[in-house]
Amino acid sequence: MQHEKRSLTRNCTIWCRSQRHMEEKASASPASFISQAVVPGDVVLDLTNFSNHTIKLGGGLYQNCDAISVMKSGELKFSKPNKYWVESSQKRYVPCVEDHVLGIVVDSRSDNFLVDIKGPALAFLPVLAFEGGTRRNIPKFEVGTLLYVRVVKANVGMNPELLCMDASGKAAEFGPLKDGYMFESSTGLAQMLLGSPTCSILVALGKKVSFEIAVGLNGRVWVNAESPSNIILVSNAIMRSENLSGVQQQIMVDSCFREFKDL
Repeated sequence: MQHEKRSLTRNCTIWCRSQRHMEEKASASPASFISQAVVPGDVVLDLTNFSNHTIKLGGGLYQNCDAISVMKSGELKFSKPNKYWVESSQKRYVPCVEDHVLGIVVDSRSDNFLVDIKGPALAFLPVLAFEGGTRRNIPKFEVGTLLYVRVVKANVGMNPELLCMDASGKAAEFGPLKDGYMFESSTGLAQMLLGSPTCSILVALGKKVSFEIAVGLNGRVWVNAESPSNIILVSNAIMRSENLSGVQQQIMVDSCFREFKDL
């Protein structure tokens, strides 16, 4: 009986400490969590403190009443003016609204193209989801065509929806990617390549050779250059850069091009 009482008291104490810990986190300033490690269950924002503001949630966060909680481990990130998300490295991609991704056309129907974006389900790309799109100028994409697209709908249990336009309705950089070479990576490497300021590996490569690159947050990277050898060099250097520091990336790029010249 005494053992049961001690167990009950200990469990109550742990629960109370946990509740107090969560309350302290919820009342803390959002800035205190930026660039910090977070785990599922952490409360990072209290919406009662943002009554006159609009907040955009990216991947890894969800709203529970007036609290914004974490649903996957990673590092909390913020971009001006009002977007929060959890950044982590993983092979599986979970679609999120406003993500820019690389998709592969796998089928076409009367109203939609079916596109593989490495998510749990195929995405829909409406045939009119292009700048100036009408029934008279529907694009024709063969199976296997690589597209740079934007996610506009990503509801749980439903197929994501894509657009080949920016928020203003312009094609901008979106559309088919021709020639070049596409390889798959972790989402962490994709986030690193898209980071600001420009990551060290892209700066180092840009000093050596001219090339084009398109990076999808779904862990796909497309590279194009003047010659196949340059495409291979750039692609290999990027794939090897994920776990290297900025200085190590510079050294690795110099080594790759030096070895290539010696061949």
